[in-house]
Amino acid sequence: MTTKRLITDSFKVMKKARRGGKREKRPPSPSQKEAETTPVTENEKELQELRQFDLDWRYGPCTGITRLQRWERAKLHGLNPPEEIRDLLLRTQTDPQYAQSLWSDYPL
Repeated sequence: MTTKRLITDSFKVMKKARRGGKREKRPPSPSQKEAETTPVTENEKELQELRQFDLDWRYGPCTGITRLQRWERAKLHGLNPPEEIRDLLLRTQTDPQYAQSLWSDYPL
């Protein structure tokens, strides 16, 4: 009678060597509380709101058009986009950082 052979019988068993020996202790990462204390500028808050608007698909696709055009199209179709976004876009209409959507740098 023959014994059942395993594929592992053909290969030599090797133990993995430890890399780098002992690890050095890292300093503790900053807690969330410390991270929240960093001041966020008004500009960063506004851009974050606009990024959230870009990522919200309830208002339709945002590629190939400006944020204001997308807002107006959503309003035309009764999708109730936030008025704060429109006000922000009208205040900063000349700044391309505000006018162009998050995906404007990517080709269609």
